[in-house]
Amino acid sequence: MASLRSGLSRAFRIADRRHKVFDGRGAALHGGRWNLPGRGVIYAAETYAGAMLEILAHANIGQIKRLADWDWAGANASLRRALELDPGNSAVLNLAAGLALSRGDFEEAAELNRRAIALDPLNAALRGSLAEISFIMGRQEEAEVNFKKVLELDPDLPPNHEGLGLVYLAQGRVQDALAEIEREQMGMWRLQGQAVASYALGRKKESDTALSELIAKYQSQSAFLIAEVYSFRKEPDQAFEWLDRAYVQHDSGVPETKSSTLLQNLRGDPRYMAFLKKIHLPL
Repeated sequence: MASLRSGLSRAFRIADRRHKVFDGRGAALHGGRWNLPGRGVIYAAETYAGAMLEILAHANIGQIKRLADWDWAGANASLRRALELDPGNSAVLNLAAGLALSRGDFEEAAELNRRAIALDPLNAALRGSLAEISFIMGRQEEAEVNFKKVLELDPDLPPNHEGLGLVYLAQGRVQDALAEIEREQMGMWRLQGQAVASYALGRKKESDTALSELIAKYQSQSAFLIAEVYSFRKEPDQAFEWLDRAYVQHDSGVPETKSSTLLQNLRGDPRYMAFLKKIHLPL
């Protein structure tokens, strides 16, 4: 962070130390979020807090555009701006990784997430994101290692018990999967995992019970999780019905449509491509 005095005013800007903070074309604007067409400027604020807010505002706008508006181009622009303002911000890097994941750019997501972890290696949430990305990319051993690291750092951080359980499930360790999932603290993820693992064990009645409870308790907020269960159980009509509900609800899981391993059974169905088009994700 640096400050610049101009007359009686002081302007603050947070920047990468590799570059001069107030240099080049333009001027340091105090308290400014505006720009003049055709003129380069250096954005700044009247206070250090304002300079930090500049970064966070762009990051949060990007997250809103991704999770609520499904405006992928707008989210990308906001997060790029946030990274320009503070390329060493691990939280912004993680948000950018989430956007890459939504678009299906898994290698980019992994690279951004690793950069974030290098800046904040003891952050369990960042490590959980890497575990999820590794699992999505089919790197099961790497995913297992990272989920276990998350749970060492924060034993109750959701939904990482379910995440590790799904890794075990993919490895054919179905009993281990169910045992791990039952340690999940958050009800919606625990019930989803129980429905999936019980079905994989051939215990359809137990799967039905967990799914029914998931629907009864969380249908108004977690339609996407319900769609994933139906997909895993190879019940595509119900899965697409709940995906449509998730769309109407603006469920925050919808941006995971391309990355969800539990939706894999839907990907050969024309309705899956139609859903991607509806939410403006690349095919």
